[in-house]
Amino acid sequence: MVTTLQKDYKERIVPELEKQFKYSTVMQVPRLEKIVINQGIGEATQDKKLIETAIAELTAITGQKAVATLSKKDISNFKLRKKMPVGVRVTLRREKMYEFLERLVRVALPRIRDFKGIESKLDGRGNYTLGITEQIIFPEINIDNINKLMGMNITFVTSAPTDEEGYALLKAFGLPFKNAKN
Repeated sequence: MVTTLQKDYKERIVPELEKQFKYSTVMQVPRLEKIVINQGIGEATQDKKLIETAIAELTAITGQKAVATLSKKDISNFKLRKKMPVGVRVTLRREKMYEFLERLVRVALPRIRDFKGIESKLDGRGNYTLGITEQIIFPEINIDNINKLMGMNITFVTSAPTDEEGYALLKAFGLPFKNAKN
């Protein structure tokens, strides 16, 4: 099953980027490799139910089973033991990645109050991380069943060698950057 965003990438974005950056072959055109969604839940050390709730919510948002992330070492100040669950993450690839990206750009981001766009700072290797403060911007989450507002980090991993190329790819996908470069 090919999503509309996947089709758009092949038909519109690839030729556009090929022309813009003067690639000699189609294989040089950067592509979105994966989207990693990560939720850190520090209070999970006191309340084990938070992890189960976060897994259920992230699974509902992404359509793919989320997994708990475990602590690597003991930290007594935070009452943390090794291998305790401290967060939740899910990695999306192929069709599910494109479906999630489409829902994020077209439905979730416009639901943010006073939304003026997202920052345009990439990591130096063409990847971008977007921080979201509340999970209720996703329509899959029922506001009545929320007992704690939790944020998340959404990382877009691209095959772009530079920030400029990664930015052009994500902009072509429709990510609403606020201070547009070139």
